[in-house]
Formats: sequence, C-alpha cells, structure tokens
Amino acid sequence: MNTAAHTPSAEVSRLKAWLTATRPHTLAASACPVVVASSLAWRVGTFRPVPALLCLLVAVLAQVAANLSNDYFDYKKGADTERRVGQRRAVASGWIAPRTMLTASLITLGLACLCGLGLLAYGDWRILLPAGIAIALCVPAYTAGPYPLAYHGWGDACVLLFYGVVPVCLTYYVQAGAISSAAVWLSIALGLLSINILLVNNVRDREQDAAAGKRTTVVRFGRRFGTSLYLACALLAVVCSWPVYLYRGAYTWLLFLIFLAFELITWHDLRRLRGSDLNRVLSLTARNIWIYTLLLVSLLVF
Repeated sequence: MNTAAHTPSAEVSRLKAWLTATRPHTLAASACPVVVASSLAWRVGTFRPVPALLCLLVAVLAQVAANLSNDYFDYKKGADTERRVGQRRAVASGWIAPRTMLTASLITLGLACLCGLGLLAYGDWRILLPAGIAIALCVPAYTAGPYPLAYHGWGDACVLLFYGVVPVCLTYYVQAGAISSAAVWLSIALGLLSINILLVNNVRDREQDAAAGKRTTVVRFGRRFGTSLYLACALLAVVCSWPVYLYRGAYTWLLFLIFLAFELITWHDLRRLRGSDLNRVLSLTARNIWIYTLLLVSLLVF
C-alpha cells in the first residue's frame, strides 16, 4: 500500500483532472471493436442502431470505469508514485481524492451495467447476462482484490478477451442473432492491437512495475520480449483480418500493408525511445487502431 503523504504536486483544473483520469487517448481499445462489429453487421444486412449504441456505451463506460479503478488501486498498491514516467495519474498527483476516485469508478461501472441491461431485449439472456457479469467483475479485479490480474501477468489475456473477443462478438451477436467466424477472427485482430497499448505502458513502466511487485509480461520476460510481442501482435492482426479479403478480394492486402507500415514505424519508436518519450508511442498505437478500424469500415460498409 502507498503510505506516502497525499499532497498535490501541481494544480490543475477539476475538469482536466477527471479528463486525465479517464485516459481518453486509450479509448480506441473499447470503441473500435464495437465500430468494427457494427460494420460487419452492416455488411451482412443486420445492422441495428439501438443495440449498437448500447454496446458502444457499455464498452466505453466499462473502460472508463477500469481506468478510474486502476488509478485508485495502482496508487494504493504503490505502482504510481512521484517517479512515474508515464502520463500523470489523478490520485497519485493529488488532483482527486482516493475515495472520490473509487466512488466515481463504481458509479461509472454501474452506468455500464445499466446500459448492458438494455441489451437483454436483443439476445438470449443466458449469453448476455454471464458476459455482462464477467465484464463487471473484471473491471475491479484487474488491479484489485486478493489476486489482481494485472499484477500476476494476466493483463495481456484480459485485454485480448475484453477489448477484442467479447465486445466484437457480443456487438455482432445482438445485431445478427448469431456469431460468425468473421466476427471471431476480427475480434482477435482487435484484441491483439489493443494488447499493443498495454505493451507500450508496460515497456515504459517496467522498472516501476517491478519495484511495486507488478509482474507484467514485460517485467517477467524483459523489454526485448515486450517490443517483439508488439510486432508479433501487429503482424497477427493483419493475418486475422483474412475474412475481409474474401469480401473484397485479394487486393485488400495492399491496403493492410499501408496499415502495417504505420505499425512498423511505431514499433521502431518503441524500440529506440525510453521513459516519458514513450507516451507519444502510446498515442500513436491508439491512432493505429483507429486507422485499422477506418480501413475495415471502408471495406465492409462501402
């Protein structure tokens, strides 16, 4: 537990403090899977705007709740200190009181659950309810509880599941009434690209995470492993996009090579930069997910 005095390190506006805590630069990880799944539903003629919007609200609100929860629990566990090289955290910086942050996280998670209840009208509750419960439990369990997943090396698996497989497949399911193989493959691709956001964080924070007992895969296996996994995830995401080639023809490989060029440039920056300079790489990685998503939308919708 962090027992350091909780004093502000710099004055910021209340609005900026909360905006920083939500980490808007990472929200591509939750929004893009819903956009891709809805585009796929459009492609097969089953797009439904209301459940698509509800899925978007659930995904974004759940990620915001997770970000707020991580801000609180990482501070309590000592993973966020004044030596942090990443973007400032609201609780550790003294901008927002710990109890206020925890309350905000629970309220946001409650709103996500409320939106999720609305999805029960669009699918079998035996599928949707367990998925919703899993999402609600994973938000605090990521950094809290007796076995915080992020502290035991399960962060990458959680991201693949909850920022790829679950949102894409469920968003497609509540619109199409079934889960297609194309949805599964694209869900894996989105999950892999979202893992890269986590990897940039973990490469940047490796030393601080190790000191706090946060055993990420980068802490366990080293920086080189983390940068190599980043490249592997990018390459595998392009491979997992193969259903789109069936829809639009083999020439679409050329478009995905353009996306891959962005990923390779970002990977090069990840390998050569250190410390706070990697914050830029984090933003570029999120940008690349948007590029991938817009590419898929253009191929599936138009």
